[in-house]
Formats: sequence, structure tokens, C-alpha cells
Amino acid sequence: MPILEMLDYAGVAVFAATGALSASRKQLDIIGYIFLACVTGIGGGTMRDLVLGTTPVFWIANPAYLLVSTAVAITLFFTAHLFGSRYRVLVWLDAVGMSAYCVMGAAKGYEASGSMTVALVTGALTATFGGILRDVMAGEPSVLLRPEIYVTAALAGSFVYVVATEFALELPAASTLGLLAAFTVRGGALRYGWTLPRGKALPGRDPDDVM
Repeated sequence: MPILEMLDYAGVAVFAATGALSASRKQLDIIGYIFLACVTGIGGGTMRDLVLGTTPVFWIANPAYLLVSTAVAITLFFTAHLFGSRYRVLVWLDAVGMSAYCVMGAAKGYEASGSMTVALVTGALTATFGGILRDVMAGEPSVLLRPEIYVTAALAGSFVYVVATEFALELPAASTLGLLAAFTVRGGALRYGWTLPRGKALPGRDPDDVM
């Protein structure tokens, strides 16, 4: 199996697992598990294909991706309660899925356009959109609103992959470097609380005051 296809399946499977774990935290029924797993697993790739004008989108061209997400959801429906801290497992699985998927998204964008800018956008979209949908549908605080680095990690992995490709590294090496870069940044954010500088409110103004 080609390495990019492996990353695609890995990204879908791991993100589907995070969707199923969110369903577990909300104590949903098995249909809820499958729905959240599928939406999370295919969400980022669907957005990528729509942006690039790739039709039919990947999971319609190859329904095996839906079967993978469904199998993951059913497995976790019967086993998720065995995890001591489902949220901790969820965020680390999300980091793994994001790392794999940002490389896949960057590769697709770069192949379609030859542009580093486009590759960075499609890498970030592919890696983060499914997680955003998961959090919105599960009623969890969005990953975008958490203080630690998230999208930046996807951008870092996409950037490293494209630069490695520009330097004519073979696909396995370039993909590995991109994946490791994304996971290192996201893992550091989770482990050590890495953040970017945040915007400041006007003096004497409550940050929650939107007026």
C-alpha cells in the first residue's frame, strides 16, 4: 500500500477513534458512536477535496473509509469504558491523527497546485476540520479555543513535508519528517503547555465584553 494511502487510512481511523471516544464521554448509543466517528474521520479529508475540487470526494470514491470508521466506532462502543481517562486518550489520539493527516493534506494540495501556500492550507484543513466538527457536535470546547498550540502544529508538519519534498527527499522520508514535526509540536503543547502569544484586551475592558 502506498505510504500516502496508509497515512490517509491512519488519519481516518485515528480521528474516528477520537469521535467515538467523544461519544463515549457523552454516553451515546451505538448509532451516536458511528455518526461521530464517521464525521470526525472523514470531515477533514472531505473539506480538503472540496477545496481542491476533487470529485467525487475520497470516501465516495472509496467507501472503505466509511467502513474503517464504522469498525472503529463499534470496537470502541464495547471497549471505551476500559480506558481510565478517555479524555487523555482522546487528545493524544487526536495529536497522532492530526500529524498523519496534515502530511496527507499537504501532499494532496502540493500535488494539485505545486504551491507551498496551498499545501499549507490543505494540510491544516485536513488535519483540523474533523476535530472541530467533533467538538462542535459533541458539545465540547473547540480545539481552536484551547490555549495550547493546535493548528500551528499542523502547519509545521505541512511545512516540513513540503520543504523536504522540495529538497527531493523520497516520499517515505519526507512524510516521516512532516509527521514527526507535527507530533513534536502538538505533543510539546500537550505535555508542556506551549502556546503562542495571545491578543490583549483594551485596558480596563473585560475580554468577554463583545460590545
